Amino acid sequence: MKKKCLQCRLVNYPTANECVRCGSMLTIEFEKVASSFAQKLIGRAIFFLFVCFAAIAGFYASLVFSSKAMTYEQKRTIGESTDLLRSRGFTTEALILAHLATFRSTDNWLNASVVKENAFAAANFPLGIVTIYSDFFTYPADEVERAAILLHEAKHLQGADEKEAYEFVWRNRDKLGWTSEKYSESVVWNEIRKQTRDYVPGLFVCDVNPAGDCTESRVPSLNF
Repeated sequence: MKKKCLQCRLVNYPTANECVRCGSMLTIEFEKVASSFAQKLIGRAIFFLFVCFAAIAGFYASLVFSSKAMTYEQKRTIGESTDLLRSRGFTTEALILAHLATFRSTDNWLNASVVKENAFAAANFPLGIVTIYSDFFTYPADEVERAAILLHEAKHLQGADEKEAYEFVWRNRDKLGWTSEKYSESVVWNEIRKQTRDYVPGLFVCDVNPAGDCTESRVPSLNF
């Protein structure tokens, strides 16, 4: 690369320190140009990040304000189920639900535009918005079943897809205390079991228990 004098515009050799025409210091001026370019580049990067942040914040606000907040009683019920998750060893998921999730009681404009697979809850990843529908408070037999639903949504907030979320909840149901002996007749149990079979059929087909549940405690664990 050749050095162009900023004073007289003469192109000098790369090894020259002074312009052969006007005597201006080429090295110093070259450094100033490089510094100016770097400052402009940093300034544009900061502006781009600011625009991105503003766009995300605006999108988040539109989701929050296009839906209704939870009532005090609803928040208390969710808090009890979250505490149950923590007490059963799901510390990370309980932390996410308690401190990073924003709970709403009705669909925001984005959720309203898509078909949902169940009527209990829905999560918007990575924004941390969890919509809790009225059936969440109606059909579960107790806080354990509500905790199972929240555990599913917590996995979504961690980036898990439907298959991963259903499989995690189903494999950990004994740890949660959500067992077939107690809940096999409940609406929530049968609905989630059906959805789990649809998304993770491998959990219900195995040689030792044909057409049954391969995750039952009496059956040796299998690798998938």
